[in-house]
Amino acid sequence: MVSSCLLGEKVRYDGEGFQYPEILALSENYDLHPFCPEVSGGLSIPRPPAERSGVSILTKNGKDVSAEYRLGAKKALDYCLKEDIRKAVLKSRSPSCGKGQIYDGTFTKTLTEGHGVTAELILAHGIEVYTEEDLGGLK
Repeated sequence: MVSSCLLGEKVRYDGEGFQYPEILALSENYDLHPFCPEVSGGLSIPRPPAERSGVSILTKNGKDVSAEYRLGAKKALDYCLKEDIRKAVLKSRSPSCGKGQIYDGTFTKTLTEGHGVTAELILAHGIEVYTEEDLGGLK
């Protein structure tokens, strides 16, 4: 599974996507399954930026979107289990997909240790998680 935004789909909070040739090149050895937990959880495109603070995910204007993020995480896990997906490449620092470090909830671009809700859930179920910044041995 790959975060849809990393494959160029315009699903980010700001309505944009990314192009990472090294991720597209993974299709030589893997079937790439695009998935956006945030959109799958019911969030719009575009949407206000959000950050994780403890167990809550809040938008910059203070709206609690934790339920949508958790629903998207559950749908991502269900999709991985249904498709027998054992590896995921997710967007770094995202409150949904970040692995190892995420923004701290202050909207000051300050990083803190932790995972986004989707990364946390699928890691707990034995799915390997990488980011666009650390593709590990996937190449």
